[in-house]
Amino acid sequence: MDISAIAALAPVIPVLTVDRVADAVPLARALVKGGLPVLEITFRTAAALEALGAIACEVPEAVVGAGTVLDEAQVRQAMAAGARFGVSPGCTPALARAVKEAGLPFLPGVQTVSEAMVLRELGFGLLKFFPADAAGGTAWLKAATAPLAGLRFCPTGGVGLGTAPAYLALPNVACVGGSWVAPREAVAAGDWSRIERLAAAAAELKRA
Repeated sequence: MDISAIAALAPVIPVLTVDRVADAVPLARALVKGGLPVLEITFRTAAALEALGAIACEVPEAVVGAGTVLDEAQVRQAMAAGARFGVSPGCTPALARAVKEAGLPFLPGVQTVSEAMVLRELGFGLLKFFPADAAGGTAWLKAATAPLAGLRFCPTGGVGLGTAPAYLALPNVACVGGSWVAPREAVAAGDWSRIERLAAAAAELKRA
């Protein structure tokens, strides 16, 4: 499954920062049950790699990927743990080469038109727009539609339930990424029913 097919599975990709491995599987099950099967586990905590592996093994209905992938070593680690895709906040030539060679479906991050043009030349057609809210939000994406015709985006960073519909209404937006579907206090409390409800609300959002 390529990155465009993965992005098409749901309008929202939960961006998850997992502090405890024990939370990974019940969190994933709640999100999948709510209708969000594509999960991004960010490589920002000591538990991230083991959490990703646990979900890959125990929640087969989830399409789990690694987020905040910064270099070739992390690409290898992610794939060894069972990641089915990767996400980066930006992209370097070395990272682009590594994911291409590894065959890992990848969502590289951009903030400018020039960065998007470079990645298009390298064969990437779906890009993460990050940090979306701080970098211009829907206004940037609207302005980029014509000059970057053919490219699609997954805005992430500052996106919430209130702003996601405006992003998803744009023709060059494939999906959005967000952490609001799994509030850290709800994860810490093991409030999986609340997370399932938030996921269900996000899964109902409409795309252009």
